[in-house]
Amino acid sequence: MKFNRLPILLGLVLSAVSIAQDLSFEEYNPISTLVVDGSPVLNAKFPFIDIHGHQYRMSGQDLSPVVAAMDTLNMGIMVNLSGRSGDDLKRSVSNIKDNFPNRFVVFANINFEGVGSPGWTEKTVAQLEEDVRSGARGLKIYKSLGLRYIDPNGNRVTVDDARLDPIWAKCGELGIPVLIHTADPKSFWDEFDGDNERWLELKLRPRRKRSATNPAPWEQLIAEQHNMFKKHPNTLFVNAHMGWYANNLGKLGQLMDEMPNMYVGIGAIIAELGRQPRTARAFFIKYQDRILFGKDSWKPEEFPTYFRVLESDDEYFPYHKKYHAFWAMYGLDLPDDVLKKVYYKNALRIVPGLDKSLFPN
Repeated sequence: MKFNRLPILLGLVLSAVSIAQDLSFEEYNPISTLVVDGSPVLNAKFPFIDIHGHQYRMSGQDLSPVVAAMDTLNMGIMVNLSGRSGDDLKRSVSNIKDNFPNRFVVFANINFEGVGSPGWTEKTVAQLEEDVRSGARGLKIYKSLGLRYIDPNGNRVTVDDARLDPIWAKCGELGIPVLIHTADPKSFWDEFDGDNERWLELKLRPRRKRSATNPAPWEQLIAEQHNMFKKHPNTLFVNAHMGWYANNLGKLGQLMDEMPNMYVGIGAIIAELGRQPRTARAFFIKYQDRILFGKDSWKPEEFPTYFRVLESDDEYFPYHKKYHAFWAMYGLDLPDDVLKKVYYKNALRIVPGLDKSLFPN
């Protein structure tokens, strides 16, 4: 008996076509057929300072593997923003001093629970002074300020709460920078629909989605931060994630002009820069003295994307997280004098006590 295999083969083909047509957006990640010059940049052209690092266990951690990975990237110094306070901070500083005294520094942190309680402000300022004496080189403020804390009367503690003013004033007096993260990308407050550019991220991480007023409109949170900067012109602030305006560099430039005490870090927003190379390049050249390199998470395999965007003139190369950016990157091809400022010179100028001998002039 003859066996006709054509219907079976046709069925397999149709089944394969159906499966391909049913691909979800999460699964669709085509390999580009574009052939252009360019190659990965595995280590930075100049030694750099990561102004936005996190090593949560530094007080008891063997730092040798971290330093070995830093060396492969050409990272000179990591600023650990998770320095905590009090005895925790002292243990971290001691571990650094005993092992790698010139490769790490820590920033102090503040717990804003209790704002408004009797004596809270005075006690917190005194603790900050002690932390700086213990070796903290700056102060890191997490996004929980403005989003989470409630005072004894049940009111949200705003970023520009007057009860916090002595803290920012003290930082200016001590000559230490304040690196602050306020809110999150505006898209987290926008409608969760097909028009939202962060749709994939919000689908994969739904806890990041907020209502338009949770706990306040995005615009209000950002305005509180800017108001705080303006109230304290003698204090230097590093606005993490470019203040969530990396997708609107024209607006960010206006803010830089309005607030000369505001610097910006590029942690976790390199994808925004990599899709607008001409505009971003012009921005970096204009504000070259106030932009700092930072990554925001210790994943050595992700740093080469930053190097390639900043240093190369490559076209259409992939980003390392599709849920952050489903578009391709382009290199800014920054001049060497600008790269040096972004990589290390600006940080050496504003963070006290860094070892300048690790870096070229």
